[in-house]
Amino acid sequence: QVQLVESGGGLVQPGGSLRLSCAASGRIYSINTMGWYRQPLGKEREFVAAITSGSNTDYADSVKGRFTISRDNAKNTVYLQMNSLKPEDTAVYYCNAAVTTAVFSHLELWGQGTLLTVSS
Repeated sequence: QVQLVESGGGLVQPGGSLRLSCAASGRIYSINTMGWYRQPLGKEREFVAAITSGSNTDYADSVKGRFTISRDNAKNTVYLQMNSLKPEDTAVYYCNAAVTTAVFSHLELWGQGTLLTVSS
């Protein structure tokens, strides 16, 4: 079974930093775009950042200059380095990936979500 497993959420003070990780596991042939979304309590899920297999990146305006997305293709892992965190960054963060499996099925996968709370 192909799946995404996230880690790294927690409680951080405003101005602090945190790194999220998301690893894909299972019988994977390749992974195209990987990304991060977030869902604040009571609000809709929103795009945060994405990175292609060629390492082209895209960011939401609200996180540009503060968040950095990266990936390790050998480990099928994507990271989100978050700096200068603000209370409005508080949300459940979800990993997303476009995966081609070993039997050439194309799947869009989501992680289980990890909670980031930015508060003093």
